[in-house]
Amino acid sequence: MSWRHERRWEQWPYAVYSNSCQVCGAPRHNFDALPQAYAYLLGMYLGDGHIIECPKKVYRLTIAMDARYPEMIGECSRAIAMVAPGAHPRIQPQKSSRWVFVIKYSRRWPCLFPQHGPGRKHERPIILSSWQRALVSRDPERFLRGLIHSDGCRFTNPIRHGDKLYRYPRYNFSNASADIRGLFCDACDLLDIEWRVMNARNISVARRASVARLDEFVGPKR
Repeated sequence: MSWRHERRWEQWPYAVYSNSCQVCGAPRHNFDALPQAYAYLLGMYLGDGHIIECPKKVYRLTIAMDARYPEMIGECSRAIAMVAPGAHPRIQPQKSSRWVFVIKYSRRWPCLFPQHGPGRKHERPIILSSWQRALVSRDPERFLRGLIHSDGCRFTNPIRHGDKLYRYPRYNFSNASADIRGLFCDACDLLDIEWRVMNARNISVARRASVARLDEFVGPKR
């Protein structure tokens, strides 16, 4: 099985060797050394990711993705490989469905994603740790890109004025968790991107300048 091929602790590149992690037993993590891809992967995990425990305290990270967007699947797979070096993530198509699972086993997932826990994300608090907040503040673009790739979309909104029909691009982010929606809004605030609450689950970005700002680093899904 894949979890049997987990790399040895001394090969973990984000570690300080003075003492060990009380959660996973690895050398103490140096989270500041994580690659920029972590912010993107955090957004993907908060949207469509989950972690389950496997034998021997190995954990499986699964990101559910739409098979219609192969470039996005590739980007997610590369981000996982950068954050957790070792065996390449496995891409597992789902029968009779357009969904694809991107899967990677590691002992370190609970440390990298301390939001992991029992139950659905919207039924429990989702709060970033101090080191996660620092990484997101450093790279809010990648964090927003991950959130939108998982639970957001860019679309054209038709609006009629008299006899004329105008089409305006806009972004929408949808998540059942108020905490995760709040993280999306906080990241937008860091970039001066205007947003507004549409309803209990949806955040809209519709102002032309804000849409253009998101287009710089998100754009349509592919």
